[in-house]
Order: sequence, then C-alpha cells, then structure tokens
Amino acid sequence: MSFKTILVPVEHHDLMNSSLSVALLLARKFDSYVEGFALRVAMPSAFALGDVGPLPIPALEQEIVDNEKRSRSLFKSFMQEQGLPLAADSKPPSSGWLENAPEGDHFVGSHGRVFDVIVLGKPGRDPKGPRMTTLEAGLFESGRPVLIAPPSPPPEIGVNVLIAWNSSTEQTRATAFAMPILKRANRVTVLTVEGGAAVPGPTGQQLCRYLQLNGVPAKPLTVGLDGRLTGEAILAHAKALGCDLLIKGAYTQSRLRQMIFGGTTRHILSNTELPVLMAH
Repeated sequence: MSFKTILVPVEHHDLMNSSLSVALLLARKFDSYVEGFALRVAMPSAFALGDVGPLPIPALEQEIVDNEKRSRSLFKSFMQEQGLPLAADSKPPSSGWLENAPEGDHFVGSHGRVFDVIVLGKPGRDPKGPRMTTLEAGLFESGRPVLIAPPSPPPEIGVNVLIAWNSSTEQTRATAFAMPILKRANRVTVLTVEGGAAVPGPTGQQLCRYLQLNGVPAKPLTVGLDGRLTGEAILAHAKALGCDLLIKGAYTQSRLRQMIFGGTTRHILSNTELPVLMAH
C-alpha cells in the first residue's frame, strides 16, 4: 500500500486551508491524486400535503448550490496555486473534483473506501468548524486511515514520526496503514507510556523489532505518566522530540465511554498541534 489517492472533503471553515496543505504535503511525498468534494450536512425536509413525499426547503436547496460552488472554487484555486493540475489523468501529483456529492457525513466513509487516506480538519467546539461526526464517519465507515490536520500545517510531514504504542488492535492497524510513511522517515520513535491507557499485548520493543525487520528506523522510548493523562504524555513527548506526525489508534476504549469519561483519543483530538494519522 502507498498513499497514491487522497480524499479531502471540503467545507468553509478556518481549518480548511490547513487540511488542504497537509493533503498537499502527502501528495508531493507520494506523487498522489487528491480528490475534493463539497461536504454538507444532511438537509432537513418540509412535508407537503398529498402523496408526493418530502419536499426540500427551497432556501436550503439554493444554499446547497451556492456551497458547492464556493467549495469547488476554494479547492480548485488552492490546487492551481500549488501547481497540482486539476485532472485525474494528469501526471501525478494531480487533483480532481467530484461533482454533486451526496449529502451527509456518511458519504465521507463510503466514498473514502476507494482512497488510501482521508484528510480532515481537527474537530472542535465551533459549530461552523470540522465536526466530530465527520471524523467518526471516516474512521468507522471507510476501513481507511484518517489524517487529521492541526490548526497550523507543518512545513513537512513524515520525517520525524511518533507511534503512540498501547499494544491494541487499533494501534496495530494504524501502524500498518502508516508503513509507507514509516519506511521513508528519518526518525521513528515507538512511545510506551508506562502506567498509561493500554491493553495486554506486544511491547514497544517487540514492535520496534518488527518495524526494523521491515526497514523502518524505529527506536523504543518508555516514559512515565508523571501525574499526566496518557494523551498529555504523548503530546508532550511528540513536541519535545520535534515530531511532525503522530500515529494513533482511535478509540481503544468505546466511543461512549470516551464521551462520558474522556480518553486518550479524545484528548489528542482536542489538543494536538501536529498531524495525527488515526485508524480504528
């Protein structure tokens, strides 16, 4: 596997430029094709009398048309400025636009199944910004990894990588998806947080041996919590090591438990300042 095809759902919010920039960094690294489409929430309906069924509200219908035009213009302008031709059959890296994408976050997951990675902005509390429902559709419905862009894009990606190892199936999948990046990296650190959130399984040293046998320059690092949450420890060491990418399995604990009690995935999503490649 390589990251030859990249999907970027496009919306109008402050983090969109960062999402496009992160996708561009990856596209240039792997000579990839980047496809955009206008992401929109599912539209409510007003019910008319008679047996014609639900009728879309006209004002919202026009807003959808206008949003599609704005999103397409934003994507095309960015790609043209960065020298990525808007043609799927052009010499890569290249870009393309999907017209008339269906409404709803579900399409992110279903369409994402035919791409190597989905790039999304970091979800937050701003109702006009990236939504958690979009991210979860990508994670749980696509079978593909999601690359989460931070508020400010880094100058490079995949050169100095941190793997947040907790022995879980989710982390194993994220690491496997990341192998094309890991093999090209100059530095790969396998971080184990002693006493942190983890499940029984192989140690960080065992993962390093596996990675080294596959040509990845991986080295183990074990740290303590020191009064911090697991997510805090991970982000602190990513920053201290100057990492430009974090590899993290998503939701080793259930989503409901993390929503109620918090968890490592939630903390990282809320506080990361570097790109995070996640998989469930």
